[in-house]
Amino acid sequence: MRPSTLRALKRAAELTRQNRFTEAVLIAEPVILTADRQEEAEIRGWLMCHAAEFAAEKETH
Repeated sequence: MRPSTLRALKRAAELTRQNRFTEAVLIAEPVILTADRQEEAEIRGWLMCHAAEFAAEKETH
């Protein structure tokens, strides 16, 4: 997976945890739509491995 794709996915996950769903989609959708077949599989795997993180609340210290 390209580093830019991974950054976008991580940022989208962070925004999702902050209940900023529209912004998360705006960031993640373009990289998902432009991915080739190999990267699509990598994105799918990353999402499956990190799905719980999307729903987890951000820790506050």
